[in-house]
Amino acid sequence: MSTADGIRVRRVYEAPEPADGARVLVDRLWPRGLSKEEARLTEWCKDVAPSTELRRWYGHQEERFDRFAERYRAELAQEDAQQALERLRARADEGPLTLLTAVKDVPSSHAAVLAEVLQEGS
Repeated sequence: MSTADGIRVRRVYEAPEPADGARVLVDRLWPRGLSKEEARLTEWCKDVAPSTELRRWYGHQEERFDRFAERYRAELAQEDAQQALERLRARADEGPLTLLTAVKDVPSSHAAVLAEVLQEGS
């Protein structure tokens, strides 16, 4: 999933590409069956992942996505997340940034919401 401003969102299980630039995992949990070598990460940024409570509530139920996005944006407004967002914005300013997630439905994921938040703050 490509987005504007050099920020894109992909599944962490997809093979790395030269266009990825900085590869940042934005999930709270490490992806199953994937070694750190295979992931080829620049950073693992857990501080921008949704809380366990919010992630479980959402459960990737499409009808909850809009409410999930609102609640997730509220979590991203917290101080810990703000510091991590600034680091990610700095990475995006340096060149391409790819947000990586293990979820199957990338367009309805927290990573897609995160990409929007990063672009809004640029």
